[in-house]
Amino acid sequence: MTTISTAQTLGATLRAARKRIGLAQPELALAAGVGVRFIVDLEGGKPTVRLEQVLRVIDALGGSLELTGLDTEVSQGKEDRHGA
Repeated sequence: MTTISTAQTLGATLRAARKRIGLAQPELALAAGVGVRFIVDLEGGKPTVRLEQVLRVIDALGGSLELTGLDTEVSQGKEDRHGA
């Protein structure tokens, strides 16, 4: 498991995963349903990439996103729209 604390670390981690499984950037973009430019930006550590697309890339690489250290749990598919 890798601790991600910056956009640069996220990008480097995803680039390493992509290379480890032998995908080129265009292949990953196609698998994730995003553009090649998005993959380039994400791997380059651009801090303003869209979260939904990041999650699709992580899924296409066979990974998942896990948050630790938070004291609340939210049921999948339910949102707390009131901030409580």
